[in-house]
Amino acid sequence: MSLFFQTLNERKEELVTAIFQHLAISLAALIGAIVIAIPLAIMLSTRKKAAEVMLQVTSVLQTIPSLALLGLLIPFVGIGTLPALIALIVYALLPIFQNTYIGLSEIDPSIEEAAIAFGMSRFRRLIKVELPIALPVIVSGIRTALVMIIGTATLAALIGAGGLGTFILLGIDRNNPTLTLIGAMSAALLAILVSSLIRFLQKRKPRVTLFTLAFLLIGFAGIGISQSTLFSKETVVIAGKLGAEPDILIHMYKELIEERNPKIEVELKSNFGKTNFLFSALQHDQITVYPEFTGTVLESLVTLKDSEKPSNSSEEVYEKAKQLLEQQYAMTFLEPMTYQNTYALAVKRTFAEENQLTKISDLAKIQNKIHAGFTLEFIDRSDGYKGIQELYQMSFDTQAMEPALRYQAINNGEVNVIDAYSTDSELKEYDLVRLEDDQHLFPPYQGAPLMKQTTAEEMPELVEALNQLSGKITEQQMSELNYLVNVENQSPEKVAHDFLVKEGLLEEEKK
Repeated sequence: MSLFFQTLNERKEELVTAIFQHLAISLAALIGAIVIAIPLAIMLSTRKKAAEVMLQVTSVLQTIPSLALLGLLIPFVGIGTLPALIALIVYALLPIFQNTYIGLSEIDPSIEEAAIAFGMSRFRRLIKVELPIALPVIVSGIRTALVMIIGTATLAALIGAGGLGTFILLGIDRNNPTLTLIGAMSAALLAILVSSLIRFLQKRKPRVTLFTLAFLLIGFAGIGISQSTLFSKETVVIAGKLGAEPDILIHMYKELIEERNPKIEVELKSNFGKTNFLFSALQHDQITVYPEFTGTVLESLVTLKDSEKPSNSSEEVYEKAKQLLEQQYAMTFLEPMTYQNTYALAVKRTFAEENQLTKISDLAKIQNKIHAGFTLEFIDRSDGYKGIQELYQMSFDTQAMEPALRYQAINNGEVNVIDAYSTDSELKEYDLVRLEDDQHLFPPYQGAPLMKQTTAEEMPELVEALNQLSGKITEQQMSELNYLVNVENQSPEKVAHDFLVKEGLLEEEKK
């Protein structure tokens, strides 16, 4: 319990920011859903067949898995706040539309007749009679929608929209249940508090209810969204993938840029998402730069003909990646660091000794005993499990899991082979053995900053600052830096700063 409160105290500022982001996107989505669903329900309240069709449409939309919907939106609107807002609005339509329609359509016909007899126009009947009667049912639908939105909004962190989901993702990635618990509990408490507030307002006069709701919705949404990426001012935005290593690198980028030109404002987006999310964000100018890997560029981001494939020379792989990024996307791939964070297959040391495993080919003799835990990305890559099947002529019993979970799974004995990165601190933490890639499946993976060519041309000081890391950081050094963050719980900011000072890239007195 003391660890929980200690972590809460250390991250209270981050938590407050995440709560505001979560409220902002949730309430903004609710406003959008209300603006769409309530007028639509009013219009269709006297058209039963059309209303039934709309109920079916909103029901079908709500059955689409949230991750699938976010994935479908990314090619059109990029990542960040906007696709998350659209997805949440879609999910909130059904309860609001349904309750508004039911509330209006089930009003006693005699009341309608009396209003007509008094000479009320259609609009006056709606404002003075129908909506006040239906309001409790409508507010109940709004309450249901908001609770659902707050819960679903945790997934917004997967596409860089922030919120309490960042704590959950960070907790999973760092194998830190306390962070996950803080994020989950905060989201649950937020839903309970907002739901209780709306329930309280249901018992008040309609005008009081509407005024209070409007004030809270516009106030919170306005404050939060003004701080979000949707309306952020022009600045250098550096993003990193999930994990300690990208987090360390982007903090290095930040300090080097600010040291070179203190007038440049730098904003960090830690744990922003997976490869395709970041690349899409870069294309849509939602971020300025992020650290990418040479092998990933050739395998996942550019179109590479078989005749163009380079050898496994790190220099050739980098030059080909740089060339194709310039030709196909008008992007600049800066000079790489020394270390290679390449893929590997790893097993427990005891398992390796029992089965005399030193290289990947050795797994062929025990295929029937292998229960592998691989990330979805590794399973789907030609330099991952697909390549193992083709080049090594092996197939395993395989489970797909999130990166951090596969280490927990092998440590608990649920799987006995996992994919790993060569600089992962967990290899040391869990006493795992990397199997030699004796058929040379995995290409070189050198890290380097990736940005648009226009950015490099407009901000040459950015290029100069980041190129200071060219040829720096060995594989051993990167593994140790990851260990300091993941195992010894040092902050990525401190680890990055200490390394830069040690390498003479920053002055000691800098924070």
